[in-house]
Amino acid sequence: MGIMGTFLLLAAEANAVHSEMAEGGFGLNLDIFETNIVNLAILVGTLFYFGRKVLSKILNERQANIATAIQEAEGRLKEAQVALSQAQKQLTQSQAEAQRIRQSAEENAIKAKEALLTKAVQDVERLRQTAAADLNTETERAIAQLRQRVATLALQKVESQLKSGIADDAQQSLIDRSIAQLGGNV
Repeated sequence: MGIMGTFLLLAAEANAVHSEMAEGGFGLNLDIFETNIVNLAILVGTLFYFGRKVLSKILNERQANIATAIQEAEGRLKEAQVALSQAQKQLTQSQAEAQRIRQSAEENAIKAKEALLTKAVQDVERLRQTAAADLNTETERAIAQLRQRVATLALQKVESQLKSGIADDAQQSLIDRSIAQLGGNV
């Protein structure tokens, strides 16, 4: 059943309902003249004849709008695909750049580690040399203090012996030795 049949059925039912409501009952009125089926058929036929052009025009416009929308969607799809490929290319480039930066950072870290280790070794050696020099200085100072103390003690002992007196033969022997050292012969 097409559009025409639907219109006819609706018109017939509307007319029948109207007639039944006027009579006070509910039922189906099949009287062609009383229900104006002929008038309705002419009206529906006219609507179908002229409405077909309008309906065709509306459907054609709708079809054109849908086709335009599809073309626009396809255009946006192509643009999205281009943008996606560019984004993927940028992602690949970014990943390569990140890898390069990571490798550079690792190389720099290794170089910095080696430089720190070298500097640490140099610092330890310098500290060792400084400690050895300080130790030598302290040792020399201690030896000098001991020499000075020994000399002081020796002088004190000699002075005390001189004060107590020297025996004559020890005195003569000391004088002879001193003269011999000076270069004289007795």
